[in-house]
Amino acid sequence: MTEKSADLGELPHGWIRTQLGEIAEVILGQSPPSSSYNEDGKGLPFYQGKLEFGRLYPTPRKWCTAPKKIAQKGDILISVRAPVGPTNVCPEESCIGRGLAAIRGLGGIGTLFILYFLRAFENEIARRGTGTTFSAIGGDQLKKLEIPLPPLNEQVRIVGRVEELFACLDAGVEGLRKVKAQLKRYRQAVLKYAFEGKLTEEWRKTHKNQLEPATKLLERIKQERKKDPKYKELPPIDVFNPVELPENWTWTRLGEVVFLSNERYNPTISEDERFVGLEHIQSDTGNLLGFGKSSETRSTKNRFKQGDLLYGKLRPYLNKVWVANFNGVCSTDILVFQKNDFISNEYLAACLLNQSFVEYTNQHMSGVQHPRVSYQILSQYIVPLPPLLEQLEIAEEAQRSFSVADEVERATEQNLKKAEFLRQSILKVAFEGKLVPQDPSDESAEKLLERIREEREKSTGEKDINKKKNKPKQLELSTYVK
Repeated sequence: MTEKSADLGELPHGWIRTQLGEIAEVILGQSPPSSSYNEDGKGLPFYQGKLEFGRLYPTPRKWCTAPKKIAQKGDILISVRAPVGPTNVCPEESCIGRGLAAIRGLGGIGTLFILYFLRAFENEIARRGTGTTFSAIGGDQLKKLEIPLPPLNEQVRIVGRVEELFACLDAGVEGLRKVKAQLKRYRQAVLKYAFEGKLTEEWRKTHKNQLEPATKLLERIKQERKKDPKYKELPPIDVFNPVELPENWTWTRLGEVVFLSNERYNPTISEDERFVGLEHIQSDTGNLLGFGKSSETRSTKNRFKQGDLLYGKLRPYLNKVWVANFNGVCSTDILVFQKNDFISNEYLAACLLNQSFVEYTNQHMSGVQHPRVSYQILSQYIVPLPPLLEQLEIAEEAQRSFSVADEVERATEQNLKKAEFLRQSILKVAFEGKLVPQDPSDESAEKLLERIREEREKSTGEKDINKKKNKPKQLELSTYVK
């Protein structure tokens, strides 16, 4: 029974509906012995699934000296196990594991034609995956996929036109990606400008008489912190030669100016509250993407309040920072710095978003599978401390600049999604026979399919003959009996 790919409507003259298995060979991967794996480049490149896939070609991470199943150069590699559907082109003879299948066109049907067909219907192929633990699709299901087959010459025209349109689309997408990279640099430039005192240089001139020197502010913070019996004074900053700070600024360690909260969430006495995990905080921006419910996770949680500063200590290279604008609970992978009257948490958030802080945490994180940075390490980080009023002004100016960047980034993301939608629309139109004109002189797809069947029957017959030739001869009993 044919698995219908989509409701394609009436096909153009010369086209035919058939199954993928009729016009291509499907080779399911098989895991070779684990003893044959290596990372030294010995044997054939070994691909196991989508993890090695790129935009068009995979990148090998392992090689294999005893392959069970081999894909040839130009074969389509399709992921058949969690996730089902993604595709790449095999760049050279390679070993394929159980997570992949190789699809090889017959009768002159080109690699890119099959690739674009599979990508046009990737979501539908994924929906056909079955399994309770993880989704997978079998070889028979792949072979039974319905494919709209145009004449061979029209296939070439379709691929040419798709390539032409995709080239234009790729140029636009590359431009959008450059905008995203520039936005990241722009944010870092704003922060660098802020911590050198240049962002508030004019403001400082008109508010000079209102500014309490940061040294006095720091002393008041220390006096407050000494009320905590667990407080330990950090070592002085003796060997340090950073940029010159503006008047009334000073250097301090992060641990001297933050108040760490460890208030636990008690589900037995609390109502269901908003929960913030690392997945809810956007990297590099200080923005919250959403939140869950405290009942959705059974792990231990910390409580936070509006105005507290949340910092993700797990995988610090992700740079997850957010100043809370509501009360809630969060993952214990997040440190909570309490809001206080001595320092602006919005200003501190900007300090933590600075690239120099990210580099510092990356150098000092520990752990392999779950790298994290400890509060003890964070507390040693040296930050510039302006007067409190100037902190508020810096935070406001930085937030204003970041808001502009956020707006541009949202528009960029929307355009990237539109580009992907347009890519799928082009493929849909192509396989409806509406992308290029038909040529009545083309050999019909029906004749192409007949020729493929004849070639397969001939190939099968030759294999049978070869088997008979190689079969050991049975000697007559009379040979041994006189």
